[in-house]
Amino acid sequence: QVQLVESGGGLVQPGGSLRLSCAVSGVIFNRYHMSWYRQAPGKQREWVATITSGGTTNYQDSVKGRFTISRDNAKNTVYLQMNSLKPEDTAVYYCYTIASRSYWGQGTPVTVSS
Repeated sequence: QVQLVESGGGLVQPGGSLRLSCAVSGVIFNRYHMSWYRQAPGKQREWVATITSGGTTNYQDSVKGRFTISRDNAKNTVYLQMNSLKPEDTAVYYCYTIASRSYWGQGTPVTVSS
């Protein structure tokens, strides 16, 4: 059974940082691309970043230079380091992969507010 479990969300002031983690089980982790998505209140879920099985990264324009996606294949975990956070980054953040079908985590909420 494939499971994705996010953690690390919370309340942070503008300009602050958070690191999200997504622990993956039930798949051979290093074979799969991993992504982060987010969904702000009242908006559609949107793609944030992807890291391929080979380690290549891609980012949504609005987070380039502020967010970094990484993976630790030994720990079956993908991370999202978020720096210089803005109020518009407030959302529930989801981990995602495709392994025979799409899998989503339960989400971790991030609130950027003073």
